[in-house]
Amino acid sequence: MATNRFSNVAGFDDAPFSRTHQGSVPVVATVYADLRFDGVLTDKIEKDGFDAAEKIAAMVGQSRFAQHVRLILLQGIALGGFNVVDVFGLHDRLGLPVMVVARKQPDMAAIQNALLTHIARGLEKWAIIKKLGPMEPMENVYVQRVGLSAPEAAAVLRRFCIHGRIPEPIRTAHLIATAMACGQSRGHP
Repeated sequence: MATNRFSNVAGFDDAPFSRTHQGSVPVVATVYADLRFDGVLTDKIEKDGFDAAEKIAAMVGQSRFAQHVRLILLQGIALGGFNVVDVFGLHDRLGLPVMVVARKQPDMAAIQNALLTHIARGLEKWAIIKKLGPMEPMENVYVQRVGLSAPEAAAVLRRFCIHGRIPEPIRTAHLIATAMACGQSRGHP
């Protein structure tokens, strides 16, 4: 594996919102060239919708960073509530590997129940999660991945986890998204 294969990455997170919120939710991406923070991308997705992969693909593909980004990092498989990212479609659209990162193992039974009983297109969303498979414990977090091997994913985590367990591009996206919604950054992804 070439050590610089994934030196340029885009990390995504959504802005916080209230449980009663309806409509769109801001999504932020930060773009890094190795550990240098190079830029920010923003857009909106529908809360509990099914447009996250399409919006992420457009955010990256239509940006000035399109030729440089080599990996997409996501803070969880869903943004904007249950707007499940079709990671396979995203991978196909951009031709880039996608890695999903979470601090803890999600409660898959609860997610399945919520999707199948309360969320529009829940069966399609659950099918994506099921196809992706269980999250793998790796370097003190849990990951799912498309288009990169377990050793490559571990190398990405070692390279970008500087101030905690979450990779810097996701951590920075979280701080910016939270500041956009709350007026100041807070918490951790």
